[in-house]
Amino acid sequence: MTVNVPVPPTPTELLGGQVGPDRRGTREARRPGPERGSSPRAGERVRELSRGQIEDRLGELGDLYAQTAGGGPWVWNQARGAFLRRLVADVRRPGFELLIAESTELIGCAYGFPVCGAGPWWEGFDGYLPGSLLRPAASGRLFVISVILVPPRVRRENQGRPWNLARRLQKRLLTDHGAALGVMLVSRSDNTTVEALRSWGWRYAEGDASRRSPSLYSPFRVLVLGA
Repeated sequence: MTVNVPVPPTPTELLGGQVGPDRRGTREARRPGPERGSSPRAGERVRELSRGQIEDRLGELGDLYAQTAGGGPWVWNQARGAFLRRLVADVRRPGFELLIAESTELIGCAYGFPVCGAGPWWEGFDGYLPGSLLRPAASGRLFVISVILVPPRVRRENQGRPWNLARRLQKRLLTDHGAALGVMLVSRSDNTTVEALRSWGWRYAEGDASRRSPSLYSPFRVLVLGA
């Protein structure tokens, strides 16, 4: 999902790809707890990028996104440019955080920001946020996960395991901000994304129809994730 105020949000972006070299970040991944089975965690380091580091690595992040867009070079260039424009706008939001996952190269990315309790609680969500989420939004404990970029295998393998890369990224974003819930908007026609998110623990929000048009024909589904 990408929220780009003042226009309505576009669907969740849940994509796969890999590109780019390693650089040092500002925060190390948390130490893993005991797990059973074969875990790729040791080969995938999750860390936060500062705003300055994001600026330095915009090219790599754009390449990661473009590799997930599908189609030919023209589509890649269009998608890459749109993604970077949204990222540059979102990085200015209070509480913004972007995480990357690396092994020998950049293999994943996720970012988001809190829904502010002051002013419009649901910047970019106006008309879509159901009443059941207004209280955590007002208290500053609702966190928008705007983009998840992960390799295709993350959607196919170990979806329920704590070391699944998408699960690690989304959990880290919520934990870092003390959020009670994560929230995403997903196009009602994007069944592939909905299925992947639900395999990673997301659920439909209670009363997720549009507040402005509370019918089942709202273009988005609202999904939530417990911290």
